Amino acid sequence: MIRVAPVRRPYPLLAAALVVLLLGAGVAWGVDGALGLSHRPAAVPREDVAAAPRRVAAPAPPLAAVVVPDELRTRKAAAAVADALVSRGLPRPVVTPAASGPIAPPTGPRAPDLSAVTTLRAAVLATADPAPESYRIDVRGNELTVEGGDVAGAAAGLYRLADRIRSGAEALPAADAGRLVTPRLGLRLTDAGSVGREPDPAAFAAGDDYNLNTDVVGEALLPRAPWVDAAAAARIAAQFRQFVDHSVAQGYNAVVVPGFLEYVSFAKVGDGHTVYPPGDPHVDRARAMVAAFGPVFGYAEEMGVKVFLLTDMLAVSPPLEAYLTRTVGGLDVTDPRLWAVYRAGLAELFESLPFVDGLMVRIGEGGEVYAGDGWDYSSKLAVTTEASVRAMLRALLDTAGKAGREIIFRTWTVGVGAVGDLHTNPGSYARVLGAFDDPHLIVSTKYVLGDFYSHLPLNTTLLAGAHRRIVEFQARREFEGFGALPNDLGPLHRQALRAFLAANPRIEGVWNWTQDGGPLRAGPMSLYLRSGFWQLYDLNTYAVARLAWDPDADPAQVTADWAYRTFSADPATVAAIGQAMALSREAVTKGLYIGPYADRSVRALGLEPPPMMWIFEWDIPTGDSAALDSIYAVTGDRVDAAIDEGGQAVALARRMRDLVAATDPGTWRDTGLREHFTDTLDYEVSLFEALGAYRTMVLRHAQWLDTGAPDAYAGWRAAETAYHAARDAHRQRYGADLDLPAYNFTAADLGARRADRDPAMAWAARALLALILAVALLGLRGRGVGGGAARGLLLGAVRPWRVAALPAPVSRADRILVWLVPALVLVASRLVFTWFAAPAHLLVTLGGWALFALVVRLVVGRRDPFHLWAVVGGVALLRSTLLLAALAGRGPGRYWFAFWTAPTLRAAYLTVAFAAFCWLFVATAVVLRDRYGLPRRRAVGLTLTAAGVPLGLLAGLVAAIGLERAVTVWNDQLALLPWGLSRILGITVYLGIPTDLPAYAAVAGVALAAAGLLVSSGGGRRTA
Repeated sequence: MIRVAPVRRPYPLLAAALVVLLLGAGVAWGVDGALGLSHRPAAVPREDVAAAPRRVAAPAPPLAAVVVPDELRTRKAAAAVADALVSRGLPRPVVTPAASGPIAPPTGPRAPDLSAVTTLRAAVLATADPAPESYRIDVRGNELTVEGGDVAGAAAGLYRLADRIRSGAEALPAADAGRLVTPRLGLRLTDAGSVGREPDPAAFAAGDDYNLNTDVVGEALLPRAPWVDAAAAARIAAQFRQFVDHSVAQGYNAVVVPGFLEYVSFAKVGDGHTVYPPGDPHVDRARAMVAAFGPVFGYAEEMGVKVFLLTDMLAVSPPLEAYLTRTVGGLDVTDPRLWAVYRAGLAELFESLPFVDGLMVRIGEGGEVYAGDGWDYSSKLAVTTEASVRAMLRALLDTAGKAGREIIFRTWTVGVGAVGDLHTNPGSYARVLGAFDDPHLIVSTKYVLGDFYSHLPLNTTLLAGAHRRIVEFQARREFEGFGALPNDLGPLHRQALRAFLAANPRIEGVWNWTQDGGPLRAGPMSLYLRSGFWQLYDLNTYAVARLAWDPDADPAQVTADWAYRTFSADPATVAAIGQAMALSREAVTKGLYIGPYADRSVRALGLEPPPMMWIFEWDIPTGDSAALDSIYAVTGDRVDAAIDEGGQAVALARRMRDLVAATDPGTWRDTGLREHFTDTLDYEVSLFEALGAYRTMVLRHAQWLDTGAPDAYAGWRAAETAYHAARDAHRQRYGADLDLPAYNFTAADLGARRADRDPAMAWAARALLALILAVALLGLRGRGVGGGAARGLLLGAVRPWRVAALPAPVSRADRILVWLVPALVLVASRLVFTWFAAPAHLLVTLGGWALFALVVRLVVGRRDPFHLWAVVGGVALLRSTLLLAALAGRGPGRYWFAFWTAPTLRAAYLTVAFAAFCWLFVATAVVLRDRYGLPRRRAVGLTLTAAGVPLGLLAGLVAAIGLERAVTVWNDQLALLPWGLSRILGITVYLGIPTDLPAYAAVAGVALAAAGLLVSSGGGRRTA
């Protein structure tokens, strides 16, 4: 027989209630710090764009002969001049290699007259100018002359002349006759283009290969000796020669090729077999790689092009990592012994590949997504502290200095570790790199404060610093259609270069990405120089080279030159293309960005979200509430302007399409290129129609969640209809197009389906609240069918110290309803909260409640469980009431809208909700003590055990599944964070969540359960 303790004064429990409220406030404060949505205006550069006026092509010089020094570079350059003349309809001149000799002095007037010249003569002459690429072009009698202080200068002059002829410009303007031309920036790098990549339709068809490995030799790898496929290597060599020839002709003089560890055998470490033991295939493979690809990349040196190998740090292989573990104790990147191994490898590399001029190092990205197929080389995100960065650079620079080579260090640290803002924070830059004063160090930095998006300020870290600096640009903009959309970046790039040069005399170069950036096969199947409409983004590569030589060059004229040389010699056609390209930036920045949001510098989740957050990572319009609600909140009262931008983008794309379509097909050199151009613009119209409708839909839905306004609701529903039509049309037309692939609207549709259910979920929440109110009213009355159960639930929720005094009910209905009603409400409320679409969330939340209830039921044993269910059920109703009140307004969408954007409401809700959660344990311990006679210590201990069991079991389940996989499933069902996050970067990686967290939580749950059992042991049964 149970002896009921006398009713106790509630003051200790009121103190406990205060404590749990304080705990709730602490949780709310912590969440607020983690989310911390804030924003401020960003100094977005203004792009002043104009089209060049129509012009008639200048006559090309009637050259019959080209005489150049007998060097590979000048012979290639002379061939470029000959090709340019042929493109203008003139006969091909005879190219004659000859020993460099004197050029006749100028005769006649200085104003150049090219109508009578018949010979182009180039020579290498010693000059006082120290720049080897300097040149002069002049007219001497009937000869057009190019003088260079070096072979590089003579070749540069010839290539510039070829470019002018091919572009329809004056071959030699009067102001340039006899003028010494020296490039403003002496180091002009490119990536390796599309070398080593194949236009494989099957590989591109899925569109979801997010591997980021940029290796150029993978196609030639063999799993065993001879390790390299000779035929594939020859194919890569041909592609590399094509790319180098094209780059040199445009004005570049350096190339960055991925690679480092795969060419190293660590023969200089110990006896040569300490890293890779005898017989280890890494040694033979490295030697085979050097033998096969040394001559391939050595071609760049023959063409006067510097070669830099590119690697992520820390680069590792399994044997290397094992060796470092044995000798250093692991990957301690501050230990000089670790870096001594890499120094030896780098020294070996410089000896075995003597044409390599240096190593480019990145520390901010790495891991499996960057690993290549066919070998086990990979990288670790290990160099993440100031000390480790300096230790790495010191080791690499010491080796490079002795070999007369250079180290290019990329500041792209993207939030990783203590140096995570090195890319964007001048203070961090000075703190990490300020002590370095090494002539062999070059620092490479993207030109914007972030990745290659529009709507970003220029990178302030490039305005100062004592180091040699180069500026990174991207021609094939990964976040803006991978080059599939017209996107003339010339004016923006010129503005950036001029700003940096005016502020920082240490700027000495550029690095232009012709192909790289983003996944290899998740976008259009366009491969630079080889496949697809690559000519479209070749404009930006061409422009960066022109601007690196002369930052004052007119971008509009550069675009006109590109249009003339690429598409047509007809002035009207060139002008129409120029006008279309002048509209391209406004179309892209309005169509792919939500301006009122993109023009703000935003912080959320402890990160700096990019300005294109509504399209997550390349081509996935996101449907998650975190991004879309935050975008709406930042947009503020400019929702109408944000929506109007979508329509403006469509109008601009249609105007561009009309301009190009109106050109005479007969004026195009290649009607296939005209078809490419018009198809691209049709695609842009279709894409912007779909995105514009989607933008309207999500902003109006957020506006309705915020205000409840009928107009917002009507606008949301109308836009939803338009979105479905535009999305379906876009998918139907471009779903199977490899050159112009449809965007992926999977995530958008997930979010839209949940948004559709918000009104119904709100009504369901109201109905459940009405049920709870009826239970509360019945509990106040305490009589009738279910009255005893309702009375017990009411007291269990708010006055658990009074439950023990309740008489046991006689009615079977009361004994059933006391647990059935809370169980039904608990399940129904969580179904409503998850839009009936997230079983993973239900498994965790309802599983936790069920496991807790099971344990405390076992504690009660054979005794009447009515009073236990009254307390547990009452608190469950209390907790559900709080949740349902948050859902009753405008459904789960409104709940998450407030969570992401309303810190005051969020703090209030989290404080009370977490306190109610903790109240469950307080109330349970009270009823175990007062009703079931357990001593205080035993009651507390068994309550702790009941709390620890669900924590341990559920966390263990998540650990067994894997945190990333579990979070991905949960997020896919709730659409809270970007759907593409797990598929591209990984949610745990992006948010910095330790993957071992579930294991730690499981251990904590087991420890809590064990501690509870330990605390409860020794306490006898209470009888009074």
